[in-house]
Amino acid sequence: MLKASRRNFFAHKGRLSLSLIAVLLSVAFVTGTLMFTSTITKTFDRLFATTASDVAVTPKTDKDALPGAPQKTVSASVLDTVKSLPGVQAAYGDVSTERLAVVGPDNKAISNATGGPTIGGNWYVTPHPAVNLTSGRPPAGPGDVVVDADTANKKHLAIGSQLRIVTDTQAGSFPVTVSGIATFRTTNPGATLFFFDTDTAQTKLLGKPGVFTGVNLDAAPGTADDTLKAEVAGKLGAGYDVKTRAEQEADGRNSVGFIGFMKYVMLGFAGISLLVGAFLIINTFQMLVAQRTRELGLLRALGASRRQINRSVRFEALLLGVIGATLGIATGAGLAYGLIALMNKAGMNLDASDMEVTVPSVVAGYAVGVLVTLLASWIPARRAGRITPMAALRDAGTPGDRRASRIRNLVGLVVLAGGGAALAGGAAAGANGSGGSLLGLGVLISLIGAVLLGPFLAGGVIRVLGAWLPAVFGSVGTMAQRNALRNPRRTGATAAALMIGLSLVSGMAVVGNSLVTSATSEMDKTVGADYIIVANGGLEITPEALAKTRATPGLAHVTENKFLNASVSGKAGDDKMTISASSSTMVQDFNVRTTSGSLNDVFTKSGIALPEAEAKARNMAVGSVATVSFQGGTGPVQLPVLAILRDDTVFNHGDGYVSLDTLNKSVPADKQPAVDLVFAKADKGKQDQTYQALKDGLAPFPQLTVKSQTDYKQLIHDQVSGVLNMVYGLLGLAIVVAILGVVNTLALSVVERTREIGLTRAIGMSRRKTRRMIRLESVVIALFGATLGVGLGLAWGVAAQKVLSGIGISTLAIPVGTIVAVFLGAAVVGLLAALAPAFRASRMNVLRAIAADG
Repeated sequence: MLKASRRNFFAHKGRLSLSLIAVLLSVAFVTGTLMFTSTITKTFDRLFATTASDVAVTPKTDKDALPGAPQKTVSASVLDTVKSLPGVQAAYGDVSTERLAVVGPDNKAISNATGGPTIGGNWYVTPHPAVNLTSGRPPAGPGDVVVDADTANKKHLAIGSQLRIVTDTQAGSFPVTVSGIATFRTTNPGATLFFFDTDTAQTKLLGKPGVFTGVNLDAAPGTADDTLKAEVAGKLGAGYDVKTRAEQEADGRNSVGFIGFMKYVMLGFAGISLLVGAFLIINTFQMLVAQRTRELGLLRALGASRRQINRSVRFEALLLGVIGATLGIATGAGLAYGLIALMNKAGMNLDASDMEVTVPSVVAGYAVGVLVTLLASWIPARRAGRITPMAALRDAGTPGDRRASRIRNLVGLVVLAGGGAALAGGAAAGANGSGGSLLGLGVLISLIGAVLLGPFLAGGVIRVLGAWLPAVFGSVGTMAQRNALRNPRRTGATAAALMIGLSLVSGMAVVGNSLVTSATSEMDKTVGADYIIVANGGLEITPEALAKTRATPGLAHVTENKFLNASVSGKAGDDKMTISASSSTMVQDFNVRTTSGSLNDVFTKSGIALPEAEAKARNMAVGSVATVSFQGGTGPVQLPVLAILRDDTVFNHGDGYVSLDTLNKSVPADKQPAVDLVFAKADKGKQDQTYQALKDGLAPFPQLTVKSQTDYKQLIHDQVSGVLNMVYGLLGLAIVVAILGVVNTLALSVVERTREIGLTRAIGMSRRKTRRMIRLESVVIALFGATLGVGLGLAWGVAAQKVLSGIGISTLAIPVGTIVAVFLGAAVVGLLAALAPAFRASRMNVLRAIAADG
């Protein structure tokens, strides 16, 4: 039997080729993802290992600090203190900050295309530098800067190039000249580095002389890192984070958590393509078993047992999985190289030589390819084992099990109803409580229910979808519709593969469209300002930039906004919330709706506005008195609650509000966060000219972005569209595999119907009509899959919007254009998938086809 199985596999290799491609693609996506993310991890690990000191001292981390909060530093006295410890061989004061912007010779900001950080630091000699000076000289004064070689090459900088540095300190902006170019000792993962002399870095980047952002220590020979850490911590006491080399490397890995996120997202899409591929494999083996019914029946008559027949089919699946996985691993390596090249073009520097085919990726590839194939072949193998010796006397495959179909339909109906109930429950619960969990459960269960019920739905839906075929194409259309209905289980499995990808596309499109519509609608309702000014790159809106803004002709008023954390008494556990402190004109620029009280009172009196959820958690209402401890404040203050804010706002969702006057009375000016958001209102009728004047006036501040309401709406649309396009691209693999499934089903169906096609050709059907019949059958099957996918996706999208309505996605917006595109795309997919099978059917030799066994 083993020998017969091997011969059978290679005898039908053409029929198995598309299933092999499905396994190959799915395994390639898995192994390519693992190799690619492993390369990125290796790059960062090597960078952290190369640059980490034996022990590092930094200010105590404030986990609750918001962007714009003053950067923490350590005094130079700390360097002097630890330098004298017996376990210290050398100590270095380090300055490193991302709160700067750099303007190039072309008067444009220098930044990394991938969004990598721009880091300013001090140049000092150390045994473990991140870079080595390869040309020029180190910075020797406030007018010098050393730039990394990668940035110099990309931005065409050379020794003598003139740059302008913009900071959020009192130094404001200052000119520098490139005095040297430094090359990374390891692969640069995408950072942009600028080095200054220590005095300049302290006074102009940090705004304080005699301070550092950290102190790096080299241990004396024979002193372990842990021993030195204990020695330093004991000497300095509380208020500092003291970490060994291993802890620094671990922190570095945690700081690039996007790698793990990227890996799991890509593996998730690989899983979807594997699921789709499983349907293709199931269909392939079911059809092969049906076509080999007489052959398997003869084997049973010759003495083969059910178990042997079962094992025979599973052995063929094993061969398919092993070969597909082997080819997939090789293809995955090529995919990883392609992704590395793509990231390098985008600005992240990765060395392809760091990539290696690791044991975990190979094991994962074989595990995925073989296990999925074996599991997918389990049902066809059991069905093959049930073939009796009498089947050898029949002309066709084994008759369908009607009782099993009825049970499947009943189970599918129950499961689908359960999924619908979970989706409805999640929509009713909203974002609070179990809404998200019920939504996820509903998506999974309803998908299973739709797959189980697919063969049952095929009869009714295809009759409706194909009702126009007889009228338009006559007898050819009638035959195409009946062929699609001939084997509902096969049609259902083929359509299910397409349904999975299209349901996710439709569901994501509903959520994305609802998000854009809700955000733009919310902006129309709540934002009264004409312009919004924000700071990028961790910088603040400096007093100089504020003065320029206020001096812009045509502005009616300017509203400053600061964000900070505060503890508000009355809530058990974590009583912190984010507070927005704003100018009194805030009520003209930002319409935050309230359930009780007036936000205007907050800016005319000394008080606070609380979000509805936060007020309920503290059992507070308008008239209550809250004890508030602002971050950086001199102590707790008593503030009356003057307004309760509605929770259904998109912007600043969940924030409390106070006036800048209230903040100034509670927090010293040097302890307050920077202004990081400004609203501006133009005089009536002067919006256009004022907008241009405002952008021109703020041009010297590259850290600032000026946007009108129209710009901001377009930004939201572009960001959501970018995410959706990435999702659609990743789902494209699953859809490609599904298309292979349609092609495979049609190709095997043509083989199965060889005699029938020969007879129709013999009685007068032309080659052209034969091709048309196959194409129409394919289109109907694809449209059936699109109907199931869109229906399921719409249900998921509507439920998801209801769940998210509590956090601002309040408007349900069905993307009609996307839905229409899905159906048109499905029809095109059906036509393309049918090209090869239709051509083969039309080219059959009529006499040989009639003489065929089936």
